[in-house]
Amino acid sequence: MLADLFAEFVPVLRQGLVDLLALTSLREDDPNTADATHEALRNSAPAPGVEPTKKHAHAWNVCVPQAIAERPVMKIGIIGAGNIGGNLTRRLTALGHEVAVANSRGPHTLTELAAETGATPVEATQAARGAEVVVVTVPLKAVPDLPPNLLEGAAEGVAVIDTNNYYPRQRDGRIAEIEDDGLTESRWTERHLGHPVIKAFNGTYAEDILDRPRPAGAPDRMALPVAGDDEAAKAKVRALIDELGFDTVDAGGIDDSWRQQPDTPVYGLRAGAAEVTEALAKASRERTPDFRG
Repeated sequence: MLADLFAEFVPVLRQGLVDLLALTSLREDDPNTADATHEALRNSAPAPGVEPTKKHAHAWNVCVPQAIAERPVMKIGIIGAGNIGGNLTRRLTALGHEVAVANSRGPHTLTELAAETGATPVEATQAARGAEVVVVTVPLKAVPDLPPNLLEGAAEGVAVIDTNNYYPRQRDGRIAEIEDDGLTESRWTERHLGHPVIKAFNGTYAEDILDRPRPAGAPDRMALPVAGDDEAAKAKVRALIDELGFDTVDAGGIDDSWRQQPDTPVYGLRAGAAEVTEALAKASRERTPDFRG
């Protein structure tokens, strides 16, 4: 029995030491000297020459073994392993969740990320199997090419997070349903997936997922807008974001999610819940020329 207890305790102690070492290197980016590559890290598509940063992957799970032990472990599928998908993989595995990660190039291209995080690299059709949360974080133009059985085998009541943004000039080309028919980007994604989605992380800098978690109640804790029609799924996503170290603001349903699309006041905003709420209220539904095809 003692041997069994020791075997269980050693991995926890080892992870605690890793986390403590990571915390000693954690720093805040000076907004006056912030690297220009942050602009390219808002979404799942890396800019040319920009690689996802791996630093601070475990920085937030320090000195809280009891809290970690009390949290329910979820199966989470992540489809897309770019900047957002990669950093969510790092954080969620560090929090103890079982993460399966997939990309368009196959599991053999994810061995390094798997070795770093303990996530399981899989085909896209396997990522959602048994998952309570699935994150779809691929370029918007790639959504129609996702397998039709993408969510097959997911847990009942699975929450599907959509992190996508529409960049007609830079990446996606013109999508008539969005520009002419007035669909929000996430409603368009939802129709292709055939499942309700929760819009979150679309205006979040990928680096902030690693660098800016804060405990509940901290004065500098960031808030993220979260939109969706399925209230139960939205509550699950908001709880997960809280676990990641961020507050959330309910941004309404998917038809309201234009308020957090690119070039709105809340997009890329690093601020608390009051400021995020105010920014959502100030949004204009009209697309600026830079975000029209």
